[in-house]
Amino acid sequence: MHHATAAQAADAPTLNLKRTVPWIVYIIFFGVLNETMFNVSTPSIAAQFQLQPSGVSWIITSFIIFFGIGSVIYGKLSDLYSLKKLITIGIIIYTIGSVLGFALQSSYLFVILARALQGAGASAIPALIMVVVARYFSPSDRGKVFGMLTSTVSFSVGVGPVIGGFISGHYHWSFLFIVPVFTLISLPFFRSVLPDEEPRPGRVDVPGAFMLGFGLASLVLFLTYPEWYYLTASAVLLIAFVFHIRRTPEPFIEPKLLRNRLFRVGLIVGFIVFCIVMGIMFVLPLLLSKIYGLDTTAIGWIMFPGAISAVVFGTVGGNLADKKGSSFVVYLGAGLLIASLLLISCFVGMSAWLISGSLLLTYIGFSFIQTALSNSVSLTLKMEETGVGMGLFNLIGFISGAVGTAVVGKILDSELFDFRFHPLVGDPASQMYANLLLLFAVVVAIGISLYYRAYGKKSQTL
Repeated sequence: MHHATAAQAADAPTLNLKRTVPWIVYIIFFGVLNETMFNVSTPSIAAQFQLQPSGVSWIITSFIIFFGIGSVIYGKLSDLYSLKKLITIGIIIYTIGSVLGFALQSSYLFVILARALQGAGASAIPALIMVVVARYFSPSDRGKVFGMLTSTVSFSVGVGPVIGGFISGHYHWSFLFIVPVFTLISLPFFRSVLPDEEPRPGRVDVPGAFMLGFGLASLVLFLTYPEWYYLTASAVLLIAFVFHIRRTPEPFIEPKLLRNRLFRVGLIVGFIVFCIVMGIMFVLPLLLSKIYGLDTTAIGWIMFPGAISAVVFGTVGGNLADKKGSSFVVYLGAGLLIASLLLISCFVGMSAWLISGSLLLTYIGFSFIQTALSNSVSLTLKMEETGVGMGLFNLIGFISGAVGTAVVGKILDSELFDFRFHPLVGDPASQMYANLLLLFAVVVAIGISLYYRAYGKKSQTL
C-alpha cells in the first residue's frame, strides 16, 4: 500500500464515505474474484483440452504471475500518474482479457493469453483502491474502510470457488470470463469522483520490473516443462536484474532491503507457506474429482465452508496478534495448518465432508499466518521502506503461488508419490494424494522452524 506524502494529503480532496465505499467494495469484490473462481473448473478445462495437471495449472499460474507483477507496478505508477487514468486503464484491460477469453475459448493458447491479460488488468484494482483510500479518505475513516476491504477480499476469495463451480456446472467454464465484465459498471463513478492529477516527477524502473517478471515466469515454465532454455532464460534475466538494481538510481527493488536478515527470512517463510497453500488449493479439486467423482458444483461446496471462514478468522488473528504478539499467532496458525494436512491425508477416500471439515483448519491456519507474518515483516522495516518492502512481500506471495501450483502439477504428472506409505490409506488411487499432503505438512514445519530461528519469541510485537 502506498501512502500519500504529507503535502499530497493536505491538498487532496476528501471523498464522500457513504457514496464511495459501496463502489469500492463492489470493484474490489470483482477484482479479486478471479483469483479463485477458476480453481474448481480445472478438471473440466483439462478434460476439454486433454491436458495433464501441469498443463491446466497455467490457467491459474498465468493469471497469478501477471497479477503479482502488475500489483507492484501499478503501486509505483500511482506515485507518478493520475489514479483516475490508471484505474480506467486497469478496468479496460481486465474487460478486454475477459471478452477475448470467452470469444476464443476453443483455443487453449488464447485462453492462457486471455488469463494473463486479465491478471494484468485486475492487478490495478486492489493496488490502486488501497491508494485511493490512503490518499482521499480522512484519517478517522481509513481504518473503517480498510476493514471493509479486508473482509471483502476474504469473502471474494472464499465465494470464488462456489461461483466458479455453479457457473461451470450449470453452463460452461468459459462463462467465467464474463463475470469480470461487471467491473465496467463502476467506471463512470470513479471517473466522476476521482480528481484530475498532474503527473509528478520520478520514474518507474520498467526494465527492472520486466527482468524480474519474465525471469520468474521463465522459472515457472521450467518447473512445468523442464527444458534447459527456460532455465537459462530465467537465470540470465534474474542475474541481469540483480546487476541492474545495483546500478540504477531508482530500482524496482532496493538491494539494501534484502540485507535485512529478519525481512529476508520473512520473505522466505512467506514463500514456503504460500507455495504450500496454493498447492493445496490446486490439488484438492483434482483429488475430489478423481477419487470422489464430484463435479465442479459439488467441489465448490466442499471447499466453501473453509474458504468463507477466512472472513472471520483474519480479524480474529489480528486481534490475537495485538494481545499475544505476532509470533504466537504464526505458530498457532502453523499448528492448525499442519494438523489440517495430517487430517486430510488420513481422510482421503473417506467421506468428502470430512475433508471439507478439515479444510476449516487449513483456511483458519493460513489466515492466522498471513495476518501475523505480514505484521512481523512490516515491523522489520523502516518507515521509508514500508511501501516497497510490503510490495515485495506481496509479490513473493503471488509468485510463490504460481511456483507452488506449477510444482504440484509436475509432481502429479510424474506420479512421483504413487507408492504405499501412509499407514491409514489402503486405496491405491488415494495413496499419491495422501503422501503429497504429508509432504506439505513437513515443508510447512521446515518453514516455521526458519521463522522461529530468526524471530523466536523476541517480543510481543514480532
